[in-house]
Amino acid sequence: MDDVYSRAGSRADPPYLVADYVGTRIRAPQRPLILIPQTLSEITGPVYGHSDVLPEEADLTKQHAGEPLGERIIVKGRVLDEAGRPVPNSLVEIWQCNAAGRYRHVVDQHEAPLDPNFTGAGRCVTDADGNYHFVSIKPGAYPWRNHPNAWRPAHIHLSLFGPSFLTRLVTQMYFPGDPLFRFDPIFNSVPDPKARERMICRFDLEATRPEWALAYHFDIVLRGSRATPLDADHA
Repeated sequence: MDDVYSRAGSRADPPYLVADYVGTRIRAPQRPLILIPQTLSEITGPVYGHSDVLPEEADLTKQHAGEPLGERIIVKGRVLDEAGRPVPNSLVEIWQCNAAGRYRHVVDQHEAPLDPNFTGAGRCVTDADGNYHFVSIKPGAYPWRNHPNAWRPAHIHLSLFGPSFLTRLVTQMYFPGDPLFRFDPIFNSVPDPKARERMICRFDLEATRPEWALAYHFDIVLRGSRATPLDADHA
């Protein structure tokens, strides 16, 4: 039972220490990790936040009095296990910066405007077929001072909760064709090139709504050889 929810040893996940990602030099453990046996209470609960999710939380463009600025997008996909089976009732949370590349957070003080009609956070719960669906604004690139002239590619953060805290996955979704990929230490902290590709969504013309919003498809696989890589900050 100890390794029921373990992702240890996944070649897709970034190491704790990535030399080019300056923040990991401070946060990476200096001593071997101590594995704590999983107990029944950890594996079966607690369930976090599933019961109070409202349908309107999945539309980040409708959370304020006015429309946010930027390119409206649809982000959809499925949550799957290693065998391709749907994972229902999984809490999916997203957070992101606005179209100008700024988060609504006190720490983010770079010279880009805040959007009074965009908070940048949303939630939904997967349906019986493992589907999730969000409406949002395409995030902008932003500087992050990791190295000279450092800019992060446009991305959306995702957190998934299953039936317990041990089944949490935190990752990032990137957009196709971004020229900043090759310069970004966080994206490249995932050592496997094929795994990095699994963090890039694909344009979905079929789900695109004419004259309203482009759509992007992003499946999330929780375990196995096709697992979605962890966010380097949560590896």
